[in-house]
Amino acid sequence: LCLNQSMRGHQVPEMNYFLLLAGCLASASAHAQSLPVPLTDAAYFEVDELEARLGQLLFYDPILSGNGEVACATCHHPKLGTSDGVSLSLGDGGIGLGPDRRVDPLNPPEQRIPRNSPALFNLGAREFTVLFHDGRLEADPTRPSGIRTPMGEDMMEGFTSILSAQTMFPVLSRDEMAGSHRENQVARLVRQGIITGEGGAWDVLARRVADLPDYAEQFSAVYPHIMQPDDIAFTDISNAIAAFVAFEWRSDTAPFDAVLAGTLSLEPQAQAGLELFYGAAGCASCHAGPFLTDHGFHAMAAPQIGPGKAATFETHARDDGRFRVTGREEDRYAFRTPSLRNVALTAPYGHAGGHADLAQFVADHSDPAASLARYVRD
Repeated sequence: LCLNQSMRGHQVPEMNYFLLLAGCLASASAHAQSLPVPLTDAAYFEVDELEARLGQLLFYDPILSGNGEVACATCHHPKLGTSDGVSLSLGDGGIGLGPDRRVDPLNPPEQRIPRNSPALFNLGAREFTVLFHDGRLEADPTRPSGIRTPMGEDMMEGFTSILSAQTMFPVLSRDEMAGSHRENQVARLVRQGIITGEGGAWDVLARRVADLPDYAEQFSAVYPHIMQPDDIAFTDISNAIAAFVAFEWRSDTAPFDAVLAGTLSLEPQAQAGLELFYGAAGCASCHAGPFLTDHGFHAMAAPQIGPGKAATFETHARDDGRFRVTGREEDRYAFRTPSLRNVALTAPYGHAGGHADLAQFVADHSDPAASLARYVRD
């Protein structure tokens, strides 16, 4: 959490975000806000453990990448705070894990992934209905699939949640998991825009999984509608992975939760930071609620590094953020407010990972214009 927690099977050293805040932020006038209400089970969707166990196998299996070399866990590893510890990830065409990952000299990537790999904590909570840095994936009950995505009306039905839909978009990304169209069938189908339906990219991946007897047996055990391997659909794979992410990285047992419940008092400096956070510093105006995010989009002058977010035909190296989704000028360079749960584990910070140090990021965040000018100059 911002005060960290003990993850399932991984003891996490406590890191006091509010203490950092007290040391980094100067006072500014703002009205104090109340602390959020404590989290309960009602804040989360229920998860079937058998489904989550199947999803765990798929999450760590490179079978879902075009070249069979990259898994979800490559960029979202528990040892690295469910991210990968680098500013901009190396997906397809990389060797190794986390900060040790390097370009494969025999199969170099076309470019790094343009945005920082986001953490996966609490994505199984009900209030997470907008995902990705630019919010291009959003729950929308008016759509047949229940989800608004860049695929529009071509989006398949059958994803049980927005989290399920999110887990499978990386398999369509050249730089994340699909690889180059020169190298494999999945990437060629993606390049041609053949994603859904029989013989589409998602179907090809589903057939890979269905062809393995152990997977076929487990899918039949988890999902009543699957009687034989050919019944396994891409959405079933995605739903299982989403169940694992929701189960494994639920984070609501940190000291901060004890503070919300009134069963723990902070040390004086941390308490001063909390009072700044919910008072004069105004942090809680965006980092609101028990998950410490308003799920909104704000232009905060986070440094832009790397190749930027551009379409294949574009040559610029900038990232317009939310503007790419809405087309509204007021959304240019706006990015989704990240949750601060377990934030001490998820460096680097910013949509492009421009800050390696949390304390420096907090300090720069207090004066974005000046810090951006200084960042570019230095």
